[in-house]
Amino acid sequence: MTHHSPWDVGRPQPAVRQLVEAGAFTGAVLDVGCGHGENALLIAASGLSVTGVDRDAAALERAERQAWERGLQARAKFLRYDVRHLADLGECFDTVLDSLVFHSFEGRQRQEYVAGLRSVLRPGGRLHVLCYSDRHTGPPDPPHKISLTDLDEAFADGWTVIGVSGTTSISQLAPDGIASWLVTTTTTHQEES
Repeated sequence: MTHHSPWDVGRPQPAVRQLVEAGAFTGAVLDVGCGHGENALLIAASGLSVTGVDRDAAALERAERQAWERGLQARAKFLRYDVRHLADLGECFDTVLDSLVFHSFEGRQRQEYVAGLRSVLRPGGRLHVLCYSDRHTGPPDPPHKISLTDLDEAFADGWTVIGVSGTTSISQLAPDGIASWLVTTTTTHQEES
């Protein structure tokens, strides 16, 4: 059975492609909730080493197969991992990508998830978050739309937001795309509490 999730669009998100073209990924990269690996493989093709993590075993198998087909298996590795427990990953990355995962968490879970993102990002590293925006109008109405206030709250402690821009995510559910935010943030030095 071929099961296509709405997020499985068969190509990298355009916002991620723009980041890659702008040189926004450096060093070792973590792609959180990598799905079928299209974003991770695009980043790997730019010459960086990428680790993609996701809970979906079938998606990861497909990502690995595509890495081999594209000759990127040396640069892209995929791990089955629950992104809610990133702190246990035991690795640090220079750049972390969250493409359409962040908005699925709310409240305490979101705080814990963001703390996990911080734990895998080396001090001064960069996090890029692509998430649905509350500016989206019309069908489909995606759940978990994020406001600028939500972003301010999520990245208040231990983060410095470098930029927030309006963009569009492609989705099987929305031929014209879904209004989204692209957030770039970095860790700020915090005293050990």
